[in-house]
Amino acid sequence: MNAELKDVIIVNEGECYLGSVTVQDGLITQVDRSPVTPSDKDLQEKPYLLPGIIDDHVHMREPGLTHKADMDTETRAAAAGGVTTVLDMPNVSPQTTTLPLLEERYQTAAQKCHVNYGFFLGATNSNIEEIRHVAPHLIPGVKLFMGSSTGNMLVDKEEALRAIFRDCPTLLMTHCEDTNRINQRMAAFKSLYGEDPEVIHHPQIRDTEACYQSTALAVRLAKETGARLHVAHLTTARELELFAPNDKQITAEACVAHLLFTQEDYAALGTRIKCNPAVKSKADREALRKALTDGRITVIGTDHAPHLLSEKEGGCCKAMSGMPMVQFSLPAMLSLVDEGVLTITRMVELMCHNPATLFGMQKRGFIRPGYHADLTLVRPNTPWQISKDIIQSRCGWSPLEGRTFRWKVERTYVNGQLVWDGHQVNTQVIGQAVEF
Repeated sequence: MNAELKDVIIVNEGECYLGSVTVQDGLITQVDRSPVTPSDKDLQEKPYLLPGIIDDHVHMREPGLTHKADMDTETRAAAAGGVTTVLDMPNVSPQTTTLPLLEERYQTAAQKCHVNYGFFLGATNSNIEEIRHVAPHLIPGVKLFMGSSTGNMLVDKEEALRAIFRDCPTLLMTHCEDTNRINQRMAAFKSLYGEDPEVIHHPQIRDTEACYQSTALAVRLAKETGARLHVAHLTTARELELFAPNDKQITAEACVAHLLFTQEDYAALGTRIKCNPAVKSKADREALRKALTDGRITVIGTDHAPHLLSEKEGGCCKAMSGMPMVQFSLPAMLSLVDEGVLTITRMVELMCHNPATLFGMQKRGFIRPGYHADLTLVRPNTPWQISKDIIQSRCGWSPLEGRTFRWKVERTYVNGQLVWDGHQVNTQVIGQAVEF
């Protein structure tokens, strides 16, 4: 696409201003600022141009779990939600724990992903040599499950943990929940409530202490070894105490679900909001929201984790954990902007600038000349409601169904190509592997 996006409110690097952006051959070539300051009327009526959203935490489920999602369907969902880059997790089948399997995923993505992509290498108790030999520019980081996980991806041996922290040549992204405590709590709740306790008990089983113990261990190991640590999906006020504002070495992610829901929502939504770590108290949610603006949260992701609704049946044991969120994360966060939780410029920092900087993405995440034209156009005061017929994810449902949002994603550009026009995804558009 060679085009000029004119008379838009550009949100970039802490500013909102009227202007235009010129795109040529997939790159931003010029950013012009209007001499006119946007009026209140402008802010209500004109579209806003943001850097494309970067989601640092998705599960596209391919290979091996494609009955519920794959790279095609989930990047359609991303594009429809204004997300132009996704970083995908290794707990697929087979798990991405070797360099050949990592290369296979990149090859598949080059045929199927409608947005830009990157894949984490997964850590295990026994693949330290693979981690030592990975080329840091090829991947966003190494994903380390320090808590309950499927298959062989739980790293629970102290010697292996310490070696990974000491020798990992790139960023470590951790899932932190203490498995022993979760197992003890699960046994206790089964003795009280039967083999499959109701989902209302999920945040009591996978509780604050389980999260805090594991996160505290990760932070301690990072400080001892000098590792670059990024802790995924914080859920508790207590964990936030472990993080210093604007720390470059040890950073934290908040996920959209934990910024929207509280344990009171289990009554209406049940297992639709069952995820690991669990949605917790209103006080925890408020602490997370506050941390969005005080520097302790560096990135907002989704942990987009689609399952079929049939797989979500049951309680704490039987229902699978995770929910699809990538398509509606931007409108949801813009609703928090409207509520005054954070400013739109701060939201862009957390969802665009900071992920690009944290993972060392080359020429992405900002509206700057010479950068890839990953751009998202959103319009305020355009009410619309989430219904099944607009859901792009293969799983076909959302925990946000029935909600009305005020901001609408009108267009999504990936490397200068229009992939979402407000109505449908252009499946001819294929994204690029991100360079780190």
